[in-house]
Amino acid sequence: MCNDATQGSTGLERREGARYPSGMIWRERPTLQNLNERCKETLINNLGIRFTELGDDYLKATMPVDSRTVQPYGLLHGGASAALAETLGSWGAVLRAGFDKACVGLEINVNHIRGVRQGQV
Repeated sequence: MCNDATQGSTGLERREGARYPSGMIWRERPTLQNLNERCKETLINNLGIRFTELGDDYLKATMPVDSRTVQPYGLLHGGASAALAETLGSWGAVLRAGFDKACVGLEINVNHIRGVRQGQV
């Protein structure tokens, strides 16, 4: 999906074989817009998950607590929390390994510290 050019028409910066700047862990460095566009027509988009920040060694996203993500009692659904965690983990792996690799989660365990009824997580 990504050519070896430094900057392609996809908005990706490829760092194949390059020495990463201190602290930089990503092989792929897409824009946030590009990341969010890649999630259209997926569970990620349906749950309202949006990537909000991509640093040299981290990726952040938010998810609304609304009718798409709550259980019948009005609390954030544990499966939605797991989907958010899985999304960040899998996309972090893809950005590190490269878009030419398939990175998916194999197992996830989610613990809930407290309930959330509104806002963003």
